[in-house]
Amino acid sequence: MLVIAHRGASGYRPEHTPAAYRLAAEQGADYLEPDLVATLDGVLVCRHENEISGTTDVADHPVFADRRITKIVDGTAVTGWFVEDFTYEELRSLRARERMPGLRAGNTAYDGLEAVPTFDEVVALAREESQRLGRRIGVLPEIKHPAYFRRLGLPLEELLTERILTLGLRDDEVMVQSFEPTSLRRLSVMTRVPLVQLVDSESAPHDFLRTGDGRSFADLIAPAGLREISTYAHVLAPHKDLVVPRGPDGSLGEPTRLVDLAHRAGLAVQVWTFRAERRFLPTGTDFGTELTSFTRLGVQAVFTDHPDQAVAALRRTTLNV
Repeated sequence: MLVIAHRGASGYRPEHTPAAYRLAAEQGADYLEPDLVATLDGVLVCRHENEISGTTDVADHPVFADRRITKIVDGTAVTGWFVEDFTYEELRSLRARERMPGLRAGNTAYDGLEAVPTFDEVVALAREESQRLGRRIGVLPEIKHPAYFRRLGLPLEELLTERILTLGLRDDEVMVQSFEPTSLRRLSVMTRVPLVQLVDSESAPHDFLRTGDGRSFADLIAPAGLREISTYAHVLAPHKDLVVPRGPDGSLGEPTRLVDLAHRAGLAVQVWTFRAERRFLPTGTDFGTELTSFTRLGVQAVFTDHPDQAVAALRRTTLNV
């Protein structure tokens, strides 16, 4: 089973930093997961959102004070500073910081130490760590807000495909994920790398909402929806509550049939996101027990903020078989 480092080892270092990615590789992750957005001049950089006030020190730079603005991103008003309003060189003057300092206070010790990395730099890091550790470490980028960026003239699908080709990334080095089916359909005719359809536990893909398509994420994981996904993607990546829902008291309930249905449609299954902090865990369950309950269902991969704990839990499960 694959362990995917969600934004790097983000339980231990500020997310989407070289330190988080490097630590994830050391902890045994099989894939590093960078979220991608684009700068004004079309450079793909790693941030969870295009609004960067929560993950960089941009507010501390008076020279950029006048770039604070309110925008509508996927139907929601967001105020702050946005990657697409900065050139790559301007963005490089900022430093990353912990997104959840109240929860992960220890990570704040690394605030201000590193710049925002590019996709190219994460690929180089993965290759360097693969060589150093003697095992393959891939990258699994998620393109964020693709319809939004396309309207700005920054089509993430084309930008990423160009980098995949230029960097010579092989199928066993990269997979690409998105919540938007339209984006993955575009990618399916641009590249042959494995594609991953992300599915949330509620609402609908933003491209469906924007175009008036009445389907929701729930429709995508019905048998007909899974068969449709299999025509353009290779993997289904559902929110973990869609695989093992929680009961009224917050404890793990009975598994759904989603993993089996996805497999019947020819799709591998990667589940997100496993975090070790108590606030994220089911009632009465520790991290290892939660993770094991999913692996026994036959999923192919798990996303986690704590790769070392996932690797250890999987190793214990293997030894107990």
